[in-house]
Amino acid sequence: MSSRKSKSNNLIHAELLSQVQRVLRERFCHQSPHSNLFGVQVQYKHLIELLKRTAIHGESNSVLIIGPRGSGKTTLINHALKELMEIEEVSENVLQVHLNGLLQINDNIALKEITRQLNLENVVGDKVFGSFAENLSFLLEALKKGDRSSSCPVIFILDEFDLFAHHKNQTLLYNLFDISQSAQTPLAVIGLTCRLDILELLEKRVKSRFSHRQIHLMNSFGFPQYLKIFKEQLSLPAEFPDKLFTEKWNESIQCLTEDRSVREVLQKHFNVSKNLRSLHMLLMLALNRVTTSHPFMTVADMMEAHQFCSMDSKANIVHGLSVLEICLIIAMKHLNDIYEEEPFNFQMVYNEFQKFVQRKAHSVYNFEKPVVMKAFEHLQQLELIRPMERTSVNTQREYQLMKLLLDNTQIMNALQKYPNCPTDVRQWATSSLSWL
Repeated sequence: MSSRKSKSNNLIHAELLSQVQRVLRERFCHQSPHSNLFGVQVQYKHLIELLKRTAIHGESNSVLIIGPRGSGKTTLINHALKELMEIEEVSENVLQVHLNGLLQINDNIALKEITRQLNLENVVGDKVFGSFAENLSFLLEALKKGDRSSSCPVIFILDEFDLFAHHKNQTLLYNLFDISQSAQTPLAVIGLTCRLDILELLEKRVKSRFSHRQIHLMNSFGFPQYLKIFKEQLSLPAEFPDKLFTEKWNESIQCLTEDRSVREVLQKHFNVSKNLRSLHMLLMLALNRVTTSHPFMTVADMMEAHQFCSMDSKANIVHGLSVLEICLIIAMKHLNDIYEEEPFNFQMVYNEFQKFVQRKAHSVYNFEKPVVMKAFEHLQQLELIRPMERTSVNTQREYQLMKLLLDNTQIMNALQKYPNCPTDVRQWATSSLSWL
């Protein structure tokens, strides 16, 4: 009986934890509209006022939201649209069009996407238009129900806005900004970009039709605010079904926030990158370690997640190399030491490797030159070395100049962890000059 009871308790516990993980993962992946905004209240107020003027008063507007990746541009616009759609008179009337410069790589694809999102495929049918402008104006005409006051407001959100500036003649941007300047369909054009020089990319005729409104997001919060964000992002909401578990979970998060080791980890993370995306990545990794036998997050989880985040990807690649490839990297390291970071070619590396083989013939197999060449090319494919200039037809592969993309510290750290590394190879790496 007791074993059946404990089994059912475990099931309840597992369900609870899966709910916790779902709630927090949605928050970390920006899928939850209930997550809070941090340090951008002024910008949010500016944006929501602008959207309300379009949605309620039929006033056309254009604005650019500029900030580095992970600064919360998409979160800001999603929050603003959510609040806007909660207004009853707006939700039934406003239309949204979301475009992305990475997906809509030219104006024709963008136009098809606009038609699809506005549900106008049946209106367009088989009609053929002369130009892009006629096509676009027809689409917007289809939304009109009379004069400006009774037209349906449309909000265009252009993600990766700078990529739209590379489209031929910037026709889409020109027409959108042109409509937003005239007394036609109420239109709000919102561009999201991480380029500060975005206005320099716009043509003169496009620039003259843009309102020059800009909202900058720069992650201007300090470390105390960062700690507060950490705590808020991990805390469970009050409406979580199990109140007792919520209380225990939030208490454990409070203890984590006050722990010195966790603060040190967060300080390191904050010093490297203030953006919340990297914080969410750290928290996601720590959250993955929560199980029924380990129901609360601990300091060890945070330490391990930080270690995983700050792992050197290039050093990890070195762990998977063959002994021959390791020997070639050590030969390159010595050449860098001798010639003070001057570029090298395959022949120089091969000669260096041969010197080592002759001295330590008993521990390292003397590979044929084509085999060594193959290993050298594999290092180039892994981008551990790169050519100094573009390969020309006339240049022999053996004499093409290369540069090593690993520094000495990375090489030595990787060798320490390299499984079954021959002692002679390790000693050769630590010797200051190759002929010693």
